[in-house]
Amino acid sequence: MTATGEPIRYSLEWGPGFSVSVFNLGLACCAVEVVAAGMRRSELLDHGAVPAGGPVSADVLVVSGTVTDKLAPSVLELYAGFASPPYVMSFGACSNSGGPYWDSYCVTKGVDQLIPVDVYVPGCPPRPEALLQGLLELRKRMLR
Repeated sequence: MTATGEPIRYSLEWGPGFSVSVFNLGLACCAVEVVAAGMRRSELLDHGAVPAGGPVSADVLVVSGTVTDKLAPSVLELYAGFASPPYVMSFGACSNSGGPYWDSYCVTKGVDQLIPVDVYVPGCPPRPEALLQGLLELRKRMLR
């Protein structure tokens, strides 16, 4: 989140006529790494990242952090609220599989149990550079 409490959103300008808007659904500690990546504006700008619109107009949903069973309906509702189904990046071990909390009674064993995931970024937590690498991998998949 920014100092104003607004979520960080980016639009990636990847050449003429091809840009991607990214929305981060930060649920736990991995969200801090996504924010850290956002603070490295010069690197993101080198790859065409600029602030973008709200979640319902985003092309990519980044889920970062632990998805609890209590939050699962909210994740589903957010995903269903997109204008068209977004590409989904699962960022970090907790979002990928439940992480160190996988055996907890209240943790969903990965966001892919709820919504389709296109790219998984491993780590606990992943480094900020991993967000950019994941977005570049996602770009390859989008261009296929």
